[in-house]
Order: sequence, then structure tokens, then C-alpha cells
Amino acid sequence: AVQLVEPGGGLVQLGGALSLSCAPSGLTFSQVSMNWVRRPAGTHREGVSTITGGGDRTYYADSVKGLVTIARDNAKNMLFLQLNNLKTDDTAMYYCARPRNDGWTGDNWARYYNWGQGTQVTVAG
Repeated sequence: AVQLVEPGGGLVQLGGALSLSCAPSGLTFSQVSMNWVRRPAGTHREGVSTITGGGDRTYYADSVKGLVTIARDNAKNMLFLQLNNLKTDDTAMYYCARPRNDGWTGDNWARYYNWGQGTQVTVAG
């Protein structure tokens, strides 16, 4: 079975940075695109970023462009999301997710296939 485990997350000060990671198992990692999704408390989910299997193409939601960077290490089966210049609006549960298809997934929830349990990021102002 596919498992997506996200250690990390935590409390960070306004303007700070944080790196999230995801350790997928049960799939041929290098052959699948991967995503990060976030859900602030009391509001809707937002597709944050997508990276293709080879890592050659990345996609970002307009709301995070220039502020986050998605990356992967296929040799170690790891997915990453670097969050920079954090604002209180970035406080959310962050999820690692596998889509059914390649390309930008965004908020097309029907295209998501597997989800991690989520990790909480809290930005203290």
C-alpha cells in the first residue's frame, strides 16, 4: 500500500523559513509526480505545488510563487517543500499528495490519488 509520511512542521516566527519533507513508500517514486497541498484551519484546501517524477518541471499556485520551493530526491525517495518569508496566512496543515496524472494538479481534487496524514505549520506573529 502507498504511504506518504510527513515528519516535520512546527512553529516558526513571522518572516522565518521552514522545510517540510515527505517520505513516500509503496510506489515507484521516480515515476510519479508529487504535490503539496495545504489547508488553513476553517477554510478550503489549496494546491500549493507540483513536481514531475524526474523533477524537471515544477508548478506553483500564484499565491505562493517566489515564496516556496518544491524539490525531490529520487535516490532517497524524499519530497521537500521549502517555505520562506512565512506569513500568518501560511499557517495550515500541509499535506504531501500523489496525483493520478502528471502536470499541474492545483485544486483539481479528483486528480489526487494518495494523501499523507498532514503536518501542522504555525506561523507566530
